[in-house]
Parts: sequence; structure tokens; C-alpha cells
Amino acid sequence: MIPWLRGPEDALPDTRRALPPGSEAPGLLAAGGELTPQRLREAYSKGVFPWYSEGQPVLWWSPDPRMVLLVDEFRLKRSLRKTIAKFIHTPGNEVRIDSAFRQVITACAGTPREGQDGTWIVPEMVEAYVAWHKLGTVHSVETWMGGELVGGLYGVSLGRMVFGESMFSHRTDASKIALAALVCFCREHGVAMIDCQQRTGHLASLGGRELPRAEFEQRLTRGLGEPPIGEWTYDPSLWRHLGISAGGADAEQDTGP
Repeated sequence: MIPWLRGPEDALPDTRRALPPGSEAPGLLAAGGELTPQRLREAYSKGVFPWYSEGQPVLWWSPDPRMVLLVDEFRLKRSLRKTIAKFIHTPGNEVRIDSAFRQVITACAGTPREGQDGTWIVPEMVEAYVAWHKLGTVHSVETWMGGELVGGLYGVSLGRMVFGESMFSHRTDASKIALAALVCFCREHGVAMIDCQQRTGHLASLGGRELPRAEFEQRLTRGLGEPPIGEWTYDPSLWRHLGISAGGADAEQDTGP
């Protein structure tokens, strides 16, 4: 049996109590409670996140191993590099941060995904993260083409730690452009790791890998101990972190096919 959170005074249990690999729900830690900013901050500070479907109580997870993207290991394939270079040199295209947060999270909730029936970004979760966004803790990285929002992602930021939540794409590679922009932003601000929660082939192809929970939590503690990022804005000059110039010819830095 997993613990049931009856109210805000009930703390989340130690992550070592999560159901183990091979169980019916590996990584499940607790159930119940509400998605308040206070509870969410407690959860993310412990490496715990909510994930559940419509009609279920709030379910809290701490999987072992944990999927992460170490920003220095981001895999920039030649094809994506060329796509980004074309994107940033096309008038009317830009990366924005936090200009359309509700649109981004709503698009993430509504975009069909292969192998998924429905979404875990239920209306209650949308409203909770919108509220947390208004407090400056959750951010969106957005891909705009010709004045239209065509892709993006959103995630949580605590200290110098970023927790990626979900992404969407309405144009080819639009979400990958947003993720690459986030990697540049993280390198600029000394963020070493983006939490990706659970393994997917898509993330693995971009350099994501799994860490044992204990190692993830050690890295998490270090990131949380750093001062928070002061301003979430995106400047095209940040593309230099991937060897791409926003003002002229690209630096040669192909790191894959």
C-alpha cells in the first residue's frame, strides 16, 4: 500500500518508499492531496512529480532510474543543426519565453501522441501549472514561425534546476527547436541537468539518459542549492552555445548524422 495524503499537513514520504522496478506501478510514491503551488514546490524539491489520468486521484511518482538530459550531452545532429540555422535566419521566426504559457500547456495537453490514449495533463493540472507560472516558477519555451506558435515546451525551474514537463509540435522539428533553445539557455545560466522524468526514445536520441535515483537526487540537491535564474528571456545570441551564429554563417559543429 502507498501512503494517502489527506491534507497539506501530510508530507510526501521518503522517495525510497516508492514502488520498486518490476512492481505493478514502479516509481509510485503516494496518492491524494491537491496540486497547490506549495505542494508542487515540496514535490519537485524532492524529485517527485504528479502524473495521473482523468478520474484518478493525484498520483505522485519518483521513478528509479530517472531520465535526464545533461545539457553538455545534448546531441545536436547535423539535420537538426541545419533546421535551426534555417529557422533563425528566416524573418518572422523566433524563440520566445513565457509569451503564451497557457497556449503551450493547452497544446501539450491536446496534441495526440503515439502510444498514448488521452492525456495526463488533465484540466486540474493545467490550472495548477498556470497558477504556478504566474508565481514565476513554471516557464514555456516557444517556437514561433511567421507570428504563429508552432511548437514549444514547458517546465519547472527551482534554483539552477530545470524539470521538463511536456512538449508539442505542430510543424516538423518545432519542439526540437524549443528544446535546443532551452539547452542553450541552461548552458548560459549554469544549469547542468534537465529532468525528463521517464525514458522515451525521442529523448534518448537527443542525448538523454537514465540515472539511478540516488545519483539524480544528489545532482538535484546541488542544483537546488544554487541561486535561481533571475530573468527568463531568450536572446538569439544564445544559439552560440550550439555553435550556431544568429547573425551570419554558422560555426561548424556537427555532432551527429
